[in-house]
Amino acid sequence: MEIAGKIIQVLPEVGGISKAGNEWKKQEYVLETHDQYPRKVCFQIFGADRIAQAAIQPGEEVTVSFDIDSREYQGRWFTSINAWKVDRPTVTVPQTAPASAPTAPASSAPDFGPANPIDDLPF
Repeated sequence: MEIAGKIIQVLPEVGGISKAGNEWKKQEYVLETHDQYPRKVCFQIFGADRIAQAAIQPGEEVTVSFDIDSREYQGRWFTSINAWKVDRPTVTVPQTAPASAPTAPASSAPDFGPANPIDDLPF
């Protein structure tokens, strides 16, 4: 699944030690969509390396790919939205050519011959 919007809040990083003795970290972020009726979605990134790689800052526009997981604990259900990819929109900046640079001829589409070629294939 995927959702796009603006990061409105970065929650504090949380960590601990698992039963197996391994260290873990997760960080949660709140994203607000740009729909007619904006929704707020809290998602998490699990793992110190992924948190550092994403480097999400408040105010950023992002597209988040995520999985939803629900689990039961003592008769109550808990749902997690786990991000596995964070993309930032690409901003195209128009580049101006220097005045002395020669202009390249406009490229045209390749010519694949006439629109109705004679088919000489036996099948």
